[in-house]
Amino acid sequence: MRIATWNVNSIRARVERVVDYIVREEIDVLCMQEIKCRDNQFPYEQFTAAGYEVVLHGLNQWNGVAIASRLPLEDVQITFPSQPGFGEPDADGNAPLEARAIAATVDGVRLWSLYVPNGRELDHPHYVYKLEWLRGLARDTAGWLAESPDMPLALLGDWNVVPYDHDVWDIREFAGSTHVSPPEREAFFAFEAVGLKDVVRPLIPEGYTYWDYKQLRFPRNEGMRIDFIMGSPAFAELVDSAVIARDERKGDGPSDHVPVVVDLVREGDEDDRPMIW
Repeated sequence: MRIATWNVNSIRARVERVVDYIVREEIDVLCMQEIKCRDNQFPYEQFTAAGYEVVLHGLNQWNGVAIASRLPLEDVQITFPSQPGFGEPDADGNAPLEARAIAATVDGVRLWSLYVPNGRELDHPHYVYKLEWLRGLARDTAGWLAESPDMPLALLGDWNVVPYDHDVWDIREFAGSTHVSPPEREAFFAFEAVGLKDVVRPLIPEGYTYWDYKQLRFPRNEGMRIDFIMGSPAFAELVDSAVIARDERKGDGPSDHVPVVVDLVREGDEDDRPMIW
């Protein structure tokens, strides 16, 4: 099974590119972030014509997550139990939950498409929210793994955290900024502490997944590595290969992120095409 994660930065603006990519590269499951649309605005027709089912969580022109699959999507879940809200609280004092997390099970593999809050600035309430969001997800992940230790589980998406200094083109450019602060990195590595691992980095130690549109960042290769696939031990042992699809940042109207892809192969699978499950 070939699984990809991609912050598409508006699916309505890039549906042709996205569908072309998943068909051309024989992606079985695509986890998308920043779809930037409500459910009734999503371009289902193009995905359906290509043989994909789609589930999504989109509330407005911001954020939004989705999963497209050419295999059945089961046990779909919107938001995780400990997900905090952000913004003006309602009459009961609860802040609204943003469209940042959706899960589905595909042939026994549990996948979460995640768009982690940006944080904005170190002294901004959104930064506190980001840390709370990650901590809540880590607590829930620990519970899922304790309940089903043999379940192949992966958290995929735009994490908006740079784990290591070499994951940006020049760490000096980020002094006093979000994404690289010690609390954010601590929150990221908490997922390793509960039993997940970055399943792509052992196969692709170097490489960026995001380049800003400004200041010729992509031609200069001034990027960041902020898109990750964090897998449970049962998921990690199925990973056969990985790709950071850098070429998808080229051409007309690209997203500022590129797909990150893994191939899963179960023991005894004699098919020499790992994307076929």
